Amino acid sequence: MRILIAEDERMLADSIAEGLRAEALAVDVVNDGDAALERLGVNDYDVLVLDRDLPVVHGDDVCRAVVESGAPVRVLMLTAAAAVPARVDGLRLGADDYLTKPFAFDELVARVHALGRRARPAAPPLLERVGIRLDPARREVYRDGRYLHLARKEFGLLAELLRADGAVVSSERLLEKVWDEHADPFTNTVRVTLMKLRRKLGDPPVIETVPGVGYRIP
Repeated sequence: MRILIAEDERMLADSIAEGLRAEALAVDVVNDGDAALERLGVNDYDVLVLDRDLPVVHGDDVCRAVVESGAPVRVLMLTAAAAVPARVDGLRLGADDYLTKPFAFDELVARVHALGRRARPAAPPLLERVGIRLDPARREVYRDGRYLHLARKEFGLLAELLRADGAVVSSERLLEKVWDEHADPFTNTVRVTLMKLRRKLGDPPVIETVPGVGYRIP
């Protein structure tokens, strides 16, 4: 999944981003509403973690713009206001979920994952294909019963290829979903990570390269 964090408390934003990246998610960070709208207009995000009290453009206005645009991104609104009327107002604006500060990080992660599942077509809890069994919740991968220890990006690439259900996934799509905006679009990082993933998956090979198009697990 690709996540956008719009939070003006920079230390909090960076802390959330670091934690979500540890979950093998691609995360971008902005610190005001105008920057959030700019990124949303350029990139496809699965979840927007949105502070309600953003500077420049208020979080309420960002949420309205997301709803009006029809973008599939799910909105998790953060706020220090814990009163019920405040939560109701946020949901009425179009937010999909609401979390008050301070919050437990594990709860935020669980809510982000839940919203991410709603942002994409329904997928089974376990991703299975050609003897590979991937559990997104436990972050475990097995091939023919053998446990595989994968790095975060390797896990993310494999999950995206399995979710494609046999379809070809382009390098650009993989770069967008598994890395973040700081990734160089001209880098060979996807190819190098796939090479390492193939080595860990072992024989017989299961990831096919479709020249000029991308990769797939048929």
